Amino acid sequence: MFVSDDIRYIGVNDRQLDLFEGQYIVPEGMAYNSYVILDEKTAVMDSVDKGFTGEWLANISAVLNGREPDYLIVQHMEPDHSGSLLAFLNAHPSTVLVSSAKAFSMMKNFFGQEFTDRRIVVGDKDTLSLGKHTLTFITAPMVHWPEVIFTWDSTDHVLFSADAFGKFGALDAEDDDWACEARRYYFGIVGKYGMQVQAVLKKLAGLDIRVICPLHGPVLSENLSYYLDLYNTWSSYGTESEGIVICYTSVYGHTKEAAELLAKELEAKGCPKVAVNDLARCDMAEAVEDAFRYGKIVLATTTYNADIFPFMREFINHLTERNFRNRKVGLIENGTWAPMAAKVMKGMLEGCKDLAWADTVVRVTSALNDESRAQIASLADEMLA
Repeated sequence: MFVSDDIRYIGVNDRQLDLFEGQYIVPEGMAYNSYVILDEKTAVMDSVDKGFTGEWLANISAVLNGREPDYLIVQHMEPDHSGSLLAFLNAHPSTVLVSSAKAFSMMKNFFGQEFTDRRIVVGDKDTLSLGKHTLTFITAPMVHWPEVIFTWDSTDHVLFSADAFGKFGALDAEDDDWACEARRYYFGIVGKYGMQVQAVLKKLAGLDIRVICPLHGPVLSENLSYYLDLYNTWSSYGTESEGIVICYTSVYGHTKEAAELLAKELEAKGCPKVAVNDLARCDMAEAVEDAFRYGKIVLATTTYNADIFPFMREFINHLTERNFRNRKVGLIENGTWAPMAAKVMKGMLEGCKDLAWADTVVRVTSALNDESRAQIASLADEMLA
């Protein structure tokens, strides 16, 4: 993968992984990216997961062709990026580590030492000269760990962005839709930290960025405003796409029938996009992605043990954990003798900011009837207003 004449890609593809971070389905695997900057002094940008140490070290040797790396720059200490760090340092005893103070503290947790005899601690706007290339470090705390730094190469106009602008999928995957897996990645992993992402985007605003090198996913070198604009929308909890998402759980099929009837009503009345998710069967991360992609959402579930069905509770917890806000919300509840699902769902979301609630709450008492069908039609009108 070409970055620039002086910057070489040395990352690896993980096709063995089934769950990223133990929870996100990755049918197309994962890429762990790493780069080498060749200059009077050489710098390696981050390491890779420990399962690929040998391949990564071989990639470094092939690019350096006998030269010793002068620096290893550690932008992020998560194990998928720092897992091979100790093996690298053992293989290259003269290499100096460059990272944030918090990262070195984390190294003590992971490796039992902070490498005080071979390190440079950097903070915001600190620089490191490699010769022709001057690197400037940009602190990016909580994007999405507290120690994170970005690195700006002003010579080649390259931003090394740690986990930001990353996506699920190995680099030899056939999926060409960056936004789909980048969105699922962002809202699953970074979504809670919108305020922090906004802060770092402001730091980047004055830079002439021509290439973005993330730690996952492809190097981005064309139409960069597209990626930056999406990150701005996502991190400000704005609406990316016009449409309505319906998320439901159903025990015997009646709540599903209500959700599907609402979807048909919305489509018949001209809704540009209706996304429907069965929370018991869909990829939960994709449902979360949809909730943040569209500006309107309808939640439909049953009263269950004087509460709500477990998959809906889990889903709402995912939303509130990620600071769900700026959305219009409609509710459908089902119950045979004491319906209270709408009350529970609204209570769970009461801490979310800037939510607008539809006045119509659809109540299904066991199965759809004329009254609940009429309520669904009214809800559809409200959601489209």
